[in-house]
Formats: sequence, structure tokens, C-alpha cells
Amino acid sequence: MGPDFESHNLDEIQEFIAETYASIRFTTRSQDQNYFRTKRNPLGPISLDRLDYSFEADYAVEPLGRIALFGVESGSFPHVETGGVQDSHGVGEVFLAAQPDRPYSGCERRARFSLTLLDPALLSQVATTAPGRTDTPVRLTGYRPVSPGAGQHLLRTITFLRDHVIPAPAFRDAPLITSTAPQLLAATVLATFPNTALLDPTIEDRHDAHPATLRRAMAFIDNHAHRDISVSDIAAAVHVTIRTLQYAFRRHRGTTPMGYLRQVRLHHAHQELLVTDPTTGATVTEIAARWGFFHPGRFAHYYRHTYGQPPTRTLLRDFR
Repeated sequence: MGPDFESHNLDEIQEFIAETYASIRFTTRSQDQNYFRTKRNPLGPISLDRLDYSFEADYAVEPLGRIALFGVESGSFPHVETGGVQDSHGVGEVFLAAQPDRPYSGCERRARFSLTLLDPALLSQVATTAPGRTDTPVRLTGYRPVSPGAGQHLLRTITFLRDHVIPAPAFRDAPLITSTAPQLLAATVLATFPNTALLDPTIEDRHDAHPATLRRAMAFIDNHAHRDISVSDIAAAVHVTIRTLQYAFRRHRGTTPMGYLRQVRLHHAHQELLVTDPTTGATVTEIAARWGFFHPGRFAHYYRHTYGQPPTRTLLRDFR
């Protein structure tokens, strides 16, 4: 698949970036050697794009309105400035370009990089409390990862989603994939960058994490496993905070709400494998994707651990 846009004309490049991302102003040393190309990879509320500048330029960008993460593949950003913070970044690093509501500026030196965009509300969806409690939008509070290892894990997650999930119709067109993949990315971002999310249970959360809360949550998950539900949806359904919900599952079942949801969906995938005729062309990958498992290797691992055999053996049980 070719690029979505490429040009040698600086005015065209600036116009494309303004229409696609945000208003930008370039200052370059050459007006006739400016080559730029980009490939966009949208998936619901996220986009995993790749941009390639073959020239050196200073730039100033207006607020994007979205969280923008740069993953440097080649070249460099020797100067980046936003909100009074100055930094520099090289190959192999990932960084937050700016807060969604703030402009940023700097210079790039023939940079090729991944540009990961996500709706700030995704962070709150993954990490904040349920309706009825104090609900402050979650924000990232640092521009660099909490550790180099965390940054590398985020880059691997971005690469996997961009190169293996989005290009595959069986994954991209599955409703559960279009919901769980952005949530996976948001959760990984929260684990990578310092942020304002409060994840430890309070005294009130511990008091509310009784068995009745767990039973209501499990019933909700059992009845809605085929739908796009998040941990915040489950918490809201049983009228507790996300921290209460997480503590209840950890205390009484030794797992997490999403871990239990995975078990339920795994059970449904197992039942579908048992009744599916493989001569119709059905595959394990397609069935797994329908139940929110967009990584075939991980699905096979979970399945073998639970049912003692690979999923292909279940599908082909009577047809060998």
C-alpha cells in the first residue's frame, strides 16, 4: 500500500498537514528539495500514522486537540518545545509532542517517525471513576516515558496494531477489535507516561468491594460479553468506581474485570469452535477476532492453557 500523500512542494505539504492534523508553519533551508510523505492508519478513535520528512526544518504547530505521540525511527528532533519545556529526541525514543490544548514548536532533521493520535477521553475511559463520583479528565503529566523499557513496550504495541491489526480485514472489521484495540493502546500509554490517574483503592472503595458487587459485575459481563464494553461500563453498571471494581475482582477472584471478561469471551469462542464446520472456510483467526482476540498467538496461548489443546484441534476435531 502506497502513501496517502506525498509532495515536494512546501505549500502543499503545509496545506495537507493543516487539513489532516493542525495548522503548521515550516521554515526550511531549501525550497526545492522538500520531500514529504505519510501513510495514515485510522482505527476508531485512534490513528497510527507514519510520516517521513526528507528535509530539515523548523516548525510551529497549533494545538492538535488530540494526544500526539512521536516514535522516532530515523533522523532526529534536536529541539522540541511546549509549555515552557524544552527537550530533544533521537532514534528509538517515543515522546509526547504536547498537551492536546497547547501548541508546540521545534526542529526536525530528516525525521521519519510514527505519529500516534488518540482521543484524550480514551485515557479517562480506561482509568477514571464511574459516573456519580468525582470525574476529572486524566492527563499525561510528562513528555517522556517513565522508563526506557516502558517506551519500548509502547512502541512495540503501536507497531503491532499498525502492521498486523489494522491491515487485516478480519481484525479491522470486527466490532470488538475496534473497541479493544484503542483501549489497549490507551492502557499502554497510561502505563508508559506519568499521568493524573488514581488507580489505588481508597477506604471507600475497599468497603464497597464486597461479594455482592462482584456478583453484579460478573452478571453484567456474562450478559454483555458480545458487546463493546469497557471497565468503566462495568463499573457504571454496578454503581461503583473502577478502583472498587478492580479491588473486588482481585480480592475475591484473583483476577481483573477485563481478565474475567477475557475468560467469558474465551468460553464463547470455544463453544463456537465446537459447533463450526471448518469445511465452510471458517478459521480460528476469524472466530477469535469475533470475540475480541486480535492476536492469534495470544489467543492460542490462552486457549491451550484453559482447554489443554490448541484451538485448531478443536475446530478440526471431526474432520481429519
